[in-house]
Amino acid sequence: MVKTLYLIRHGATEGSEIKRYKGSMDLPLSEEGVRQIGRTAGSLCKWIDHSRRPLILFSSPLIRALRSAEIIGERFGIRPVVIPEFRKRSFGIWEGMTFEEIGERYPEEFRAWVENPLLYSPPQGESTMEVRERVMTALKRILEDTVGGEKDLIIVAHGGVNRIILAELLSMPLENIFRIEQDYGAINIIEFQRRYPISSKVTVTSPLSTVTSPLSTVDGDVTVVVRLMNYTG
Repeated sequence: MVKTLYLIRHGATEGSEIKRYKGSMDLPLSEEGVRQIGRTAGSLCKWIDHSRRPLILFSSPLIRALRSAEIIGERFGIRPVVIPEFRKRSFGIWEGMTFEEIGERYPEEFRAWVENPLLYSPPQGESTMEVRERVMTALKRILEDTVGGEKDLIIVAHGGVNRIILAELLSMPLENIFRIEQDYGAINIIEFQRRYPISSKVTVTSPLSTVTSPLSTVDGDVTVVVRLMNYTG
């Protein structure tokens, strides 16, 4: 049995050329973002045979991810299932601000965040650990609800959400999540393979190297293969 998860980042949003902490702000795709997701959808159509394997599409509720999922779903004749837990991290009162603006207006809070980015919550926002808890709970629920038979899953979410999922599957410290690149429209391919004898390993294949590390986030008789390509269309 092989269950394949295609983990997608949404396309570029309006105003994305300026680096701001958008967080839970509900921004639409830009024209370039629509084109990016169109290319991503085209690639998925080459790899996924929907006529032979069931396909389920999930999305964050934010419009930039949901519209991306709808564009992909139109290619396969399916509609996305919205998962609220896959929404982007809330940056509270920092949303809409640049890195420099946060440092200037909230120097003490900014310093606390830099010193402890996993546990510190921006004012009225979420910490990385809080996001991890909701994201991984939702992913576990999806995997449990889709047990049995070969199938394909697509999740369309956000850069931070995707990094958390990948880091957890790779048993990476969350402090290192920004070592995982996630371009707009990126495709990450994850295969859950039930094999015997029992294995608890993750194999990561990239253009540069193959790495094997322990896995503690799924049942012991499941092997997870992650093709960490950051493939964009």
